[in-house]
Amino acid sequence: MAVSFSSYGFQTASPVSWRRWRAAASTVEEVEIRVCVNRSCGRQGSREMLAVLSALAPTGIAVTSCGCLGRCGAGPNLAVLPAGFLVSHCGTASRAAQLLADLCGSAFDPQRNLEAFTLRKKGENELEKGNAAEAEALLSQAIGLEPSGGLHYIYKSRSSARLAIGDNAGAFDDANEASRIDSKYPQAYVCQGDVFLARGEWDAAEKAYSTALQLDPSIRRSKSFKMAVQHQREGRRRRERRRRRTIAGDQPSSSGPHGLPAPVGAR
Repeated sequence: MAVSFSSYGFQTASPVSWRRWRAAASTVEEVEIRVCVNRSCGRQGSREMLAVLSALAPTGIAVTSCGCLGRCGAGPNLAVLPAGFLVSHCGTASRAAQLLADLCGSAFDPQRNLEAFTLRKKGENELEKGNAAEAEALLSQAIGLEPSGGLHYIYKSRSSARLAIGDNAGAFDDANEASRIDSKYPQAYVCQGDVFLARGEWDAAEKAYSTALQLDPSIRRSKSFKMAVQHQREGRRRRERRRRRTIAGDQPSSSGPHGLPAPVGAR
């Protein structure tokens, strides 16, 4: 007989089974949370929950989207694998954080992780408004809380903020840290490319952008990415024109005074 945990909406065989699975989950290499993004759950905010869980999930917990899990109307619905538990009514950030806390145990502090997530979103909003210095301060506070997951997202955003205030070295360090935390995170390499652009290192920028495209070809459609690539190509063309002018200027002239041909013996 299925019952629900009244506070979180967990659909399980029994509270005892849930506790047993929590103990067993710590022994598996990776746990996966699948979030239904079908029409019914989508209207109830499942895509927002997908973003929240992705931002909060620590290493060892994968978060992906999926199709209908059943129980339409009781969403957003999630499935926790490999045990196959169904979680219903997970429609707020606090419930998503509590789910992760139940999966991870005491290693995951839901309040601290939610605070870091909130600071990150505030920082990103300030960055969109053009307040890069304020964004950098908020994102630094978020990093200082040492959240259990999503640090690569915060470092990526702080890299953009630092680049906007002219701190190229700090921006590059943050981009590198984001790629170190998650080597398959394409936006980390986009940030690296942006720093190389600011430095005028066109070849290095091209390599970083190529790495990002290999990881996620869809970013090619991004307007900001298109502008960055165009800037990189224009920079390379300017460098090539300067190189050609330098080579031409170093070659000896075959003309005499006033532009007349020089005598044969003088050539």
